[in-house]
Amino acid sequence: MGVLARTIGVIDDDARVLESLQNLLASSGYKAETYSSAELFLASGALSRSSCIITDVEMRRMSGLGLLQHVRSRQSHVPVIIITGTPENSETFYLDRGANGFFTKPLDGDALLTLINNLCRDAG
Repeated sequence: MGVLARTIGVIDDDARVLESLQNLLASSGYKAETYSSAELFLASGALSRSSCIITDVEMRRMSGLGLLQHVRSRQSHVPVIIITGTPENSETFYLDRGANGFFTKPLDGDALLTLINNLCRDAG
């Protein structure tokens, strides 16, 4: 299966969400690299290793929207999926700004995995 080597960057300031997503992704053969902030994700160099990024919107310093804008400003085509527990904006808002998906918490794990599988397949 082609997804086995795929690395997914997961950014959320809630450790429970990070653990849950890490387990979900591992159950489907993905390697999840988890980060408690967008700044830690960027400082680690993980952007260059990631086949896809899942990021929370509401974080202390750089928000998920800020991370999305940073990724797109670097001309990166890495897919970015936005997740949030408090949707202040619509899915269309994030998609119009370059996101590849949008989910509210609690997440639909099957739908998330389907999207990631499709994004990783389309990427190569």
